[in-house]
Order: sequence, then structure tokens, then C-alpha cells
Amino acid sequence: MTALKARVVEVVRETAEARSLVLEPAGGDRDRFAYRPGQFLTVRVPSGDGWVARCYSLCSSPATDDRLKVTVKRVAGGVGSNWICDNVAAGDVLEVLRPAGTFTPSSLDADLLLLAGGSGITPVMSILKTCLAAGTGAITLLYANRDERSVIFAGELRALAASHGARLTVVHWLESVQGLPTPAAIRALASPYAGRDAFVCGPGAFMDMAASALSGLGSRVHVERFFSLEGDPFEAGPVPPKGVPVGAAAEIEVEIDGETRTVPWPTSDHLLDALLRAGVDAPFSCREGSCAACACVVVEGEAVMDANTVLDERDLADGLILACQARPVSDRLKVSYDG
Repeated sequence: MTALKARVVEVVRETAEARSLVLEPAGGDRDRFAYRPGQFLTVRVPSGDGWVARCYSLCSSPATDDRLKVTVKRVAGGVGSNWICDNVAAGDVLEVLRPAGTFTPSSLDADLLLLAGGSGITPVMSILKTCLAAGTGAITLLYANRDERSVIFAGELRALAASHGARLTVVHWLESVQGLPTPAAIRALASPYAGRDAFVCGPGAFMDMAASALSGLGSRVHVERFFSLEGDPFEAGPVPPKGVPVGAAAEIEVEIDGETRTVPWPTSDHLLDALLRAGVDAPFSCREGSCAACACVVVEGEAVMDANTVLDERDLADGLILACQARPVSDRLKVSYDG
């Protein structure tokens, strides 16, 4: 996957600990920056004598914003967050991978329940703004923070609530006022919206508690988890060149970016490697089965995965697989990246 260049147009101080980077394509290849609400960018950042990659959610909306925006909250000891908050300025050019991720609603017209803790508001904000602008459903946001000064996008949320009052309900939970949220409290607040698809993002403990509180309410719960990547996807190992004998292979038809290609898929290879070998610009990030950047849907045929820490049982039932971990079972398959 070819790395992209993104120019920093503006750095916005959201809170004392959070910065937003407003980005535009530095090379003019705008189509490759197309994204769905709730997706993320993988950014290359320096670390010691080398480089590491970190994933940051987009808070901008493809329906309302001409430029992309990611928000980064400083984390104690965080290599990427501290470097970005301390060093990145307008005019800098960052190396990124194309937007990716599965934390995105299947319909913009559905009624949704959104739960965010701290900087977990970032992908949730992208979903919220897009559904309000391009959809018809009702949105309820439950947003937990330490105190009023920690609320990211406070002004923007007030403006959205004022202009979409009939469709948007925002409930703030402040630890300084209400104490730490409890499963019982979350469940009580969520109960009036039982049955809605729920999107949850924030610190691990908050997400675990929210998912537990929502159990039994009839909601499909989508949780966004990020892991620090061990490798550097910008320095991925070489892909075998075209024309090299690959042994026994299935045939796969892949739909991506509105185009369809048919390529061989060696039974010993992961799908991602087979696609990259064939010159298909398939998305990826961690290559470890931990981020869902490479997720696609099996439309026809069957595949198995070597590892998976991000797709749940309902994702699997919907046909989602991780291309970096998938191997073919059927002789012929069809997959789609286009949602």
C-alpha cells in the first residue's frame, strides 16, 4: 500500500491536552483520502532513531467538511500523542496511510446511540455529524469526561444540539459532578434507546463497562479499540513480484474503489499479500489482526483467519474478514471493500 502525504493546514487547541490536525492531501490525490464516518488514519511518527505508526480517528465528516481532521489527546508516555501535541505545526507534511476501519454505521438513516469517553469522542463525532447532515435518524450521545474543561468539541456539540434539537440529544457525564459512571447509571440512561445500534469508544475500562451495561437491551454494540502497532506498516516487507510461481491458488474477485479485479490467491498466502502482489491498492495498517484497517466482506466463497482480535461474532456472521490474516478455503471467492 502506497503511503500518502498529508499537509497540516491548521492545528486546533481543543483542550489543554488535545489537539486537532486539519489536513489536506499534499500530493493532490484527493480520491485516495475518501473515507466513511468513524474511520481512522495511520500516521508515521518518529521514535528514537526510527519510526513507528499510530492510528488516530477522524473527527471530520465526509458529508460536511472539505478537509480531514484528526484529534489527538496527550497520553502519559505516549510516543505518538506527545510528539504530535508538542511538535506538529501548520505547514508540516505527515506520512499517512489511506483512511480505514470498520467503526462506521451501515446506514446513515438509522437511529443511533453513541457513547464516548474522553478522546473517544473523535470517531463518534464523525458519525454524529455525518448522520445529521446526510441521514434522517435520531442520534443520542452520552459523553463522559473528568470535568467541564476536559470536554472536547464542547462548543461544536452545543451548536449541533441547537440546530438539530429534534434529532440530537446530548447527555454529558462529568466525574467532577456525578462521580465515576457505573454500569447501572449507563444502563438507565441507555434504556430509553434500547434496540438502537450503539457505537462505543473511549478508555478500555469505559468501553468494557458500557458494553456490559448495554447487554440485554437489544442493541448491536460496536466498540472501537486501538492497539499500539508493533511493526511499521510504512516499511512493510517486500511483496513477491508479479509472475513468480505461486503454487496452488484460488481465484478471487475483489471490488475496491468502485473497480473490480480478478486475481489469483495462493492457498499459502494471506489475502492482503495476494492483492498487493497483483497491484491492488488494498488498505492495511498493523498486519497483525489487531486494527481492522484491512477488513473486507466475503460476498461469495469461504476463507479462514489465522488471528483476529477485533471482529466480533456478528461481524463474522456478516462476512467480515481481515485480509492480513485470511487464507482461502473455497476455490473461488468474491470480496468487497466498498461497504
